[in-house]
Amino acid sequence: MRAACFWIAMLVGSGAMAQEAAPANPCVEVTVNGERAPSYDCLTQKMRPPASAPRDADGVPQLASEAIANRPSNQLGLFNRAATSTRMGNTFGTSVYPQRPPPVAPVSPLVPGR
Repeated sequence: MRAACFWIAMLVGSGAMAQEAAPANPCVEVTVNGERAPSYDCLTQKMRPPASAPRDADGVPQLASEAIANRPSNQLGLFNRAATSTRMGNTFGTSVYPQRPPPVAPVSPLVPGR
């Protein structure tokens, strides 16, 4: 029963949308017995990237979020094993403190060295 009401509303709604020349295609939602039934086809079309979106090598439109997700981890500020190994030096994997040179004793410019 609900599915039949949903499809009838979809047909009526799609006919009304075809007659109107609205710039944005609104999605028709039907409420049957207090339950909403959105048009998933319409919502899927709205979620697709626009035709002017940049395309990948296969010609498929690419979202801006995909370009961010495909960036290397060191550009995103995430863990990078090579960078961590360089920063920790020879203590990588054996200590929580990075390798540092021994501290230099301060030298006074007023007192000459021995």
